[in-house]
Amino acid sequence: MVSYEEAVTLQKELAKKIRVAQNPTIGYASLFGGADVAYVPRKGKAVAAVVVWDLKERQIVTAASAVLDISFPYIPGLLSFRELPVLLEAWGKLKDRPEVWLVDGAGIAHPRRLGLASHFALATKEKCVVGVAKSRLVGAHLPVPHTKGSWVPLVFEGEVVGTVLRTSNGVRPLYVSPGNELSIIQAASVVLRACTRYRLPEPTRLAHALVTKLRGNL
Repeated sequence: MVSYEEAVTLQKELAKKIRVAQNPTIGYASLFGGADVAYVPRKGKAVAAVVVWDLKERQIVTAASAVLDISFPYIPGLLSFRELPVLLEAWGKLKDRPEVWLVDGAGIAHPRRLGLASHFALATKEKCVVGVAKSRLVGAHLPVPHTKGSWVPLVFEGEVVGTVLRTSNGVRPLYVSPGNELSIIQAASVVLRACTRYRLPEPTRLAHALVTKLRGNL
């Protein structure tokens, strides 16, 4: 297991490889991946689920899951070292690959610009990944209007690192940031495209439902 200092150093080095820029093809994406990780603390297990969801057909194309022993302690800012191993195990079982991934976690909205979504992107070489976090890890923002589709910039250390996005009228916003290979505005747009009537975009909602079911069976 890497030490805290080694993990921080690795994050800083990997963050240099992240590319936040306009992606000319993302608007045509129809296959969306969703990824989520949960824990069974009493058994020392981590559970991951990944799904590929068809935007046009509104259905799951394929899904996979994995269970591993937890191999890294909970340390704020180093969550990817705890969650990535089991997530990669599940990812490796997928039969189909989506055009864009929505990962439950931060992208560049992270103290060292390398949250779980960005780390996942580099580890898998997936070309387009978005971080969709339910809570704020870093940054500050103005109030978000209450209507679906409203957003405000998430600013950290003088830099816009994501958006605070309202995905349904009156629900709590999500903290959306690029993981790799798309712009900040595109990341928000992709999440909105994948939303149905729930707070979470459908791919991550379905991954969360699957991982919750699996956790309950352990």
